Amino acid sequence: MTGTVEKTEASAAERRSRAPLGRDFAKLWTAAAFSNLADGLGRTAVPLIATTLTRDPLAISVIGALAFLPWLIFGLPAGMIVDRFDRRIIMAIANGIRGGVALWLAILTVSGGLELWALFLGTLIFGLGETLFDNATNAVIPGVVTRPQLDRANGRMQAAQITIDMFIAQPIAGVLFAVSLALPLWIGSAGYLVPIVLALLLPISAARPLREDDRVTDAAAPDVATAGPVAEPVPAPVPRAPSKTSAREAVSYLWHHKYLRTMTIYTSLVGSALSFAQAATILYFLDDLGVQPYAIGFVTAGIGVGALGGSLVAPRLVEQFGRGWVMLGANVGAALGLGLTGVMPEVWSASAAYAFGAFSISVWNVPWGALRQQIVPARLFGRVLGIIRTCTWGMFSIATLLGGWVAQTSLRLPFVAAGVFILVATVCGAHLLVVGTRKAGAEVGDPHAV
Repeated sequence: MTGTVEKTEASAAERRSRAPLGRDFAKLWTAAAFSNLADGLGRTAVPLIATTLTRDPLAISVIGALAFLPWLIFGLPAGMIVDRFDRRIIMAIANGIRGGVALWLAILTVSGGLELWALFLGTLIFGLGETLFDNATNAVIPGVVTRPQLDRANGRMQAAQITIDMFIAQPIAGVLFAVSLALPLWIGSAGYLVPIVLALLLPISAARPLREDDRVTDAAAPDVATAGPVAEPVPAPVPRAPSKTSAREAVSYLWHHKYLRTMTIYTSLVGSALSFAQAATILYFLDDLGVQPYAIGFVTAGIGVGALGGSLVAPRLVEQFGRGWVMLGANVGAALGLGLTGVMPEVWSASAAYAFGAFSISVWNVPWGALRQQIVPARLFGRVLGIIRTCTWGMFSIATLLGGWVAQTSLRLPFVAAGVFILVATVCGAHLLVVGTRKAGAEVGDPHAV
């Protein structure tokens, strides 16, 4: 009898995980898609524009470092803002900031007044807007889908980011750059208008975290496969009333959650190695591998094939093997991909190795994002995510500068060094990833997860 009940519950959970993600998620996905289009145009154009002003790897790496610096200085405040105010408005304001920065740089470019300091400042301000938008977007996902759908929703979001950023925006940005330096920036600034509108059209459940007793749990949610015509409608979630939002509660939660605390440190180290490797990627393809500036976007699109594939297969891999084993394998793949990128003799083999590394990184991102959404209480999510990204992405700025400094000696060396470091870190962290994830209740459908 017990076995029959367990099978029935498992079957119901599977049906809920396969149910359509819904219109509200579609709005969020579309808003993120347009933001990614604008992001990709700017992310490709700004370093290319910088190469017209300098060929120093360290100077170019400053742009990458400044993109991550806001996560170090503003990650936690951004999380507090996301937990305190309407997340839809935050998303809209963040995109307004980023659109304004792109417009300002475009004006400077066409007027002939663009200098490196302007690119540095623009990148820094753009990053401040990004901390708000990314924190808010991640915090909104659990408000528009159910818990069993988190891995699939995160996979869809990442697939959109990779597809639009790397396959559409970056190739187009390279061609537009060849036509006019400022053209990618003009178009990018306009690209932020659509997500501003869509963010404001999201439902009330996306506005603020819900009280635990107001949330529609998996057990209370209607079974789309069995609910009949007389099923009672589930009341709409009620947003939590505004309350005092402090960082102390989130810091205490993360500090006393041994698994999340250790995973944050581990992810900081591995992510810093990735940033170290990628510090001078543009110059590596331009100078060492002989790629023309207008073709850079097409090379990154090829690399994006691997990244897109990883985001699409990650949810299935998680279902089959569990989050812990998938994250372990993803780290091994990232180490091999980056290391091989630095030793390949020409652009095709280097791009293939890079694509494999990108595939592995995407596979990691999906379960890592979903497990945080599963175990962190909704009312704390924005602040906890802000702390995690302050500790992880904040370190990326330092690692990027170090990578640019090392790249002055050899543009290949950062890739090889990062690959070796990640491989060693994976061996040392294997127990944490596999056993720790299971014990922490961070596996798929774990009934003990918060």
